[in-house]
Amino acid sequence: MTPASPTRRALLAAAGAVLATGASGLVAPARAKGLAPTPSMRGGSNNYLRGAPIVERIGNGGFLMTGTVRRAGDGAALEGARIQIWAHTTEGHERDPHSHGATLTDATGAFRMDMPQIVPAFGQPHGHLAYDDDAYQTVFLRPVMASASDTTLHVDFVLQPA
Repeated sequence: MTPASPTRRALLAAAGAVLATGASGLVAPARAKGLAPTPSMRGGSNNYLRGAPIVERIGNGGFLMTGTVRRAGDGAALEGARIQIWAHTTEGHERDPHSHGATLTDATGAFRMDMPQIVPAFGQPHGHLAYDDDAYQTVFLRPVMASASDTTLHVDFVLQPA
């Protein structure tokens, strides 16, 4: 008797079963440890000013930047995390010190900052945000807005201990 060789259909079915099992979390070692840290984005640190002051708002406001900060692994909310925000706005360029400000997260890990309307720089409406304290690894984000007419932007951080 000759050994049975798997058919193409059997191989595809087996591969599909492995993928389905992995998607269910049974064979996903990367997810077994919990929430993965947020990687820094290319261009996120552009015009960063270390030590921007903690402020109630940047400029005259009108645009709302919100987000959350959680710890990698268990996803616990991080209270008191310092988030710096800056952007090219109707009131200044992203390199201008008055276009920068920082805020702290609340007990739920949430932050919010009222700032001037973000306008396109280099063809894209985008903001810059950074976690820049010492307890966790620094993360720079540069989210691009769907439209220059958007008046809010929400960004989530997942931080890895330093």
